[in-house]
Amino acid sequence: MKKLKYLILVIFCLIFAESAKSQQAPFYTQWMFNEYLINPAVAGTLNSFQIRANERIQWIGINDAPQTMSIAGYGPLKKQPMGYGGYIYNDITGPDSRLSLGGTYAYNMAINDAIRISGGINLGLLRYKLDNTQIDLGEGIYDPAFTGNVEQSYALDGAAGVYMYSTYYYVGLSAHQLFGSKLNNLHGDISGVDTDKGINRLKQHFYLAGGYSWILNREYLIQPSALIKYMSPGQFQAEINAKLTYKRNLWGALSYRTSDAVAIMFGYLYENKIYLGIAYDITTSELRKYSNGTIEIMVGYKFNAIK
Repeated sequence: MKKLKYLILVIFCLIFAESAKSQQAPFYTQWMFNEYLINPAVAGTLNSFQIRANERIQWIGINDAPQTMSIAGYGPLKKQPMGYGGYIYNDITGPDSRLSLGGTYAYNMAINDAIRISGGINLGLLRYKLDNTQIDLGEGIYDPAFTGNVEQSYALDGAAGVYMYSTYYYVGLSAHQLFGSKLNNLHGDISGVDTDKGINRLKQHFYLAGGYSWILNREYLIQPSALIKYMSPGQFQAEINAKLTYKRNLWGALSYRTSDAVAIMFGYLYENKIYLGIAYDITTSELRKYSNGTIEIMVGYKFNAIK
């Protein structure tokens, strides 16, 4: 990858800082089709094993803008009220990247004949890499935060969640990066901020999500949903979504994310097995002056029911 010029790097950091300050962990526009990514308790709620993959190319038109790739598999145990799963994702933004993998255990139980609740935990390992060789500050410019080397740090990562659901609605609460692990062995970051002030520490993220299924007739189903994200300390972001499904296999959706974007989504479920989805985010923040939006692709496969 060609080196970044100093002016481009500074402009990008200034633009990115405002959007990224409320979101340290990767996020997805199509989260409602793969809720396991935001809540490990979802692993215990389904009756079949599923595999989902997402690729997100963010802020098209900006050099070295974020790209996120993930794959997850999760499902139930056949004879026990439990679920399990695993995931891996790679989040890349120019010279820095985060690779994370982990596993999930979930336990499911009935509250009454109509409502069930599931609890789940994730435990994983995160590798953060900063490739200073990709950063060119320009001739005669020196910054001690940029060492000229490839720096790596490993940290223990964890998440937990609860998920209550019925045939027609669901609500879930989850927390990510629970341990607040410090990313050691990093002398600086792309913003040049002193690491002693906590810039190289994983911040806790909290997600509150809910949705409702409204059956119009035999052919159409409307599913509104909402997601509230909070990152310590004091950063909020919210989004609302509306999905319209035709004959249980073709859908379109609209989404609004505060201070960020409006999204359009389309998808198809083939033979009740293969999921295909695409989303396009239209940027509404100041980044719209530099970006042509964001594209996200989702593919998945659902195996035969086992319980």
